[in-house]
Amino acid sequence: MNHAFEQQPRESAKAFAAFSLYLNLGPQRSTAAVANKLAKSEQLIRRWSAKFAWTDRVAAHAAHYAIIEREAVEAVARSKAAEWEKRETQLRETEWSMHEAAIAAAKRGLAAYMEKDKVYANLADIARMLEIASKLGRLATGLDKSNGEQRDGEPMPGEVVDVEVVNQSLLTPAATEKKL
Repeated sequence: MNHAFEQQPRESAKAFAAFSLYLNLGPQRSTAAVANKLAKSEQLIRRWSAKFAWTDRVAAHAAHYAIIEREAVEAVARSKAAEWEKRETQLRETEWSMHEAAIAAAKRGLAAYMEKDKVYANLADIARMLEIASKLGRLATGLDKSNGEQRDGEPMPGEVVDVEVVNQSLLTPAATEKKL
């Protein structure tokens, strides 16, 4: 594809060299500067500029590079998005594995508690383990949109909690004042 800023049909090598210099002069470009640098008459340079549409070609060059720059920025953004998507998937898989392990540990603790075997956890510990497992499961499946934060210290809807701890927190003076 022949771009407007490339050498044009019927444009001599000298005229194109003059245009290239004009293009590379940047914002301070002028036909007078090109004429001075090439030791040519300014009238000749202006004639080439008009005949070969230098200002339009400079605009086409700027537009072309703007497109290239935008595409590069978009490519980097897509690459970063894919990278973060991969990290999110890995994190969700880890959270789900931890959820399953916490559920299994809570089940073992509850079974040992119910059978009065050697128990290394009390019901509050088991309840806390189930709470953690529940939160991990919601995070891993995308059901918890709160980023794991609780509102005003109250349990999340559907959250497994220790009833005694919740009742105690409701009976504290600070909680009573909050309710009033």
